[in-house]
Amino acid sequence: MRWELLEREELYGGFFRLERYTLRYQRYDGGWNGPLQREMFERGHAVAVLPYDPVRDAVVLIEQFRPGALEAPGGPWMTEIVAGMIDAGERAEDVARREGVEEAGLVFEKLMPITRYWVSPGGTTESIVLYCGLIDSTGAGGLHGLVEEHEDIRVSVVSRAEAMARVEDGSICSAAPIIALQWLALNRERLAAL
Repeated sequence: MRWELLEREELYGGFFRLERYTLRYQRYDGGWNGPLQREMFERGHAVAVLPYDPVRDAVVLIEQFRPGALEAPGGPWMTEIVAGMIDAGERAEDVARREGVEEAGLVFEKLMPITRYWVSPGGTTESIVLYCGLIDSTGAGGLHGLVEEHEDIRVSVVSRAEAMARVEDGSICSAAPIIALQWLALNRERLAAL
């Protein structure tokens, strides 16, 4: 299967970018589809980490204001996991470690790769590299974040069972923590043996 990007035009360049792609691609029957145009949200790529304490069977969750969730039933303060954008030349693991300190005051003892997924490939180029970061959660919590990035982050430690209950009742409703917590449910016994 082949594809061709015929043109790429920047429509907006601010905190994020919006670009228009003109492209064509090979159909499953061997013919070609297009040319067609699609506007794409250029967000960049990110890293997200579920901090997990296997000794206490607890996770560290963060809460922060998210303008994209203004219409969320519980309001725009979302329960999430540590995350950050990958800058040019950075390795995903380095971003994970940096954001652990900045957003939650955590140093990861070990990073376990979970997956890389595309957030919404029909409209954005963003992907997320997802990790489980092993920690000692003793003393974790409080308020964190970088003032210069307008971050106001509340950090809390909850049992794995409580975090899963919050996924089930919908109070954790962001993709990265849902995926990471479901991965943890499948892999917890293996992590406890490390």
